[in-house]
Amino acid sequence: MRALRGFVAVVDRFNYGLGRIMMWGIFALMGVLLWSTWTKFAGAPSLWTLEMAQFVMVGYYILGGPYAMQMGSNVRMDLFYGDFSPRRKAAFDAVTVLFLLTYLGILMWGGVESTMYAFQYGGERSSSVWRPYIWPIKVVMCIGIGLMILQSLSELAKDILFLRTGEPKRHDSQQEPGDAL
Repeated sequence: MRALRGFVAVVDRFNYGLGRIMMWGIFALMGVLLWSTWTKFAGAPSLWTLEMAQFVMVGYYILGGPYAMQMGSNVRMDLFYGDFSPRRKAAFDAVTVLFLLTYLGILMWGGVESTMYAFQYGGERSSSVWRPYIWPIKVVMCIGIGLMILQSLSELAKDILFLRTGEPKRHDSQQEPGDAL
């Protein structure tokens, strides 16, 4: 149990910190889009802004995903789940996280294959006029998927700890993750 608590504390603390940093990513996206607007208004549109906005959005989304999962901000079907007792919710979550882990495993496998392909041929490039290298965003995607897998395992560990010991599953919003465990 102690190792499980340690794993949860490390993963939650890292993903919490990264998620708080990634919250500022929306301003990077706004900056790129604002630059795009200004250059179009000036009559000299930039070639790089559309793809850069897409890259920033992918990083924002995929690196912020573990934080959203940790905070319980992810979308869930609440038709029956909302009426479950806390123990039943934990048991249900412990089973359904296995489906999520399967999906993330397949996603990681595809991401790693795609990233390796991008590196094998001297650096895969986009087919746009700007032609940026694609490997950096693929690496970010693999890192984000890996962090989602770790956060999913952390959530599973919290469910197991709750079912075995009755310790609360979610941390208090006033304290950092891992402090209550």
